Amino acid sequence: MRASRLFGLLEQLRMHRQPVSAAVLAETLGVSVRTIYRDIATLQSMGAPIRGEGGIGYQMERGYFLPPLHFDADELDAITLGMQLISARGDGALKQAAARVAAKVDSVAPGGGHERVRRGDMIAYSKASEAQRHLAALRRAVRERRRLEIVYLDLKDRQSTRRIRPLGLTAFDNVWLLTAWCDTRNDFRNFRVDRLTAVAETGDRFAPQAGMEFKDYLKTLR
Repeated sequence: MRASRLFGLLEQLRMHRQPVSAAVLAETLGVSVRTIYRDIATLQSMGAPIRGEGGIGYQMERGYFLPPLHFDADELDAITLGMQLISARGDGALKQAAARVAAKVDSVAPGGGHERVRRGDMIAYSKASEAQRHLAALRRAVRERRRLEIVYLDLKDRQSTRRIRPLGLTAFDNVWLLTAWCDTRNDFRNFRVDRLTAVAETGDRFAPQAGMEFKDYLKTLR
């Protein structure tokens, strides 16, 4: 029982990027603050890189890897549905990655959960989309910050060529949306991925720039 609580405490610490108080941890885990102090001391003595102290808050150092101990029923449902959605709507590489993740989760799930993710009782369907034709290239460009030249057909069937900095991808019910900084228009622009008729790398990469990042675009939506 205590071992499970200790792993739960580690999971909570890993989820918080900022120091979290013993009172918050105690309330989340349903134990006393005194128990949190004792468990933190135990984990530190075992080598867990936890910084902080009572009255200030605790934080786990970045990069610490904690193998998953178990998944509860709701967590397995969330993973199952997420992998199903990716398999239904992603490109080939994403589908293969989803299958690998599902296999890894199944390998560590409790006895009753084996094969749960790969052969679960939740299924997501999606029609084949033109978005999948360019999705792998766009994901790579976003991840590696590669500037692109695209040919785009808007909803009025007007074609334009743009040089863009791809910043992020959003999956909606029926479409994928590419958010980019458009060098041609010198502003943020969104492009429906299924309306892209051509995608080509320019050979250039772009560096982070304040006011021109995906997080900056998201702030404009608030």
